[in-house]
Amino acid sequence: MKSDAVRRTIRGALTGKGAHAATRKVFDGLDWKLAGARPPGVPHSAYQLLEHMTFWQEWAVRWFEGEDPATPPHAAGSWPGDQGPASAAEWRGAVERFRRALDALEQRSRTDDLLAKPGSKTALEMLQLIGSHNSYHAGQVATVRQGLDAWPPPSGGLTW
Repeated sequence: MKSDAVRRTIRGALTGKGAHAATRKVFDGLDWKLAGARPPGVPHSAYQLLEHMTFWQEWAVRWFEGEDPATPPHAAGSWPGDQGPASAAEWRGAVERFRRALDALEQRSRTDDLLAKPGSKTALEMLQLIGSHNSYHAGQVATVRQGLDAWPPPSGGLTW
C-alpha cells in the first residue's frame, strides 16, 4: 500500500535508518565532559547540536499538538548558550529529552493523517523537515565525535 511506504520512508528520515548511524543513538556512549568539547575549527559541540536538534523537535511536537509555537527571530534563538552540560545528570536529561521528542514524532509518522495540514505545512512536510534537519546535524555530531576520538557510538555507525 502506498501510504505504508510513505510512512516507512518518513520514519527512515526521522531515524536515519539506512542512511547513517541511528539518530537516536548518535549521542550514545559520549562522556558528558566530551559532549561540551569542540575539536579545532568546529563551530558547535555535541551538546550544542543535541540541544539545537531538541529545540526543533520539541517545536514540531507542539505544532502537531495544535499550538502555534513561536519561531525565534534569529537562528541563534534555537542554539543553547552553554557549550556543554554542567553535569553527567544534565547530559543524560538532555539526551532523554531529545529521545522523547523523537519518539513523539515517530509516533506521529505511524498514526497521523500525513496529508493533513494543521498549519502552513502538511504533517508529512513537517516530519520530513525535522528528519532532514536531524540528518544534517547527526552528521555534524559524527564529525565532532570523530575529532574527539569518540566515534563510533557503542551501537556502531558508519566509519568510512
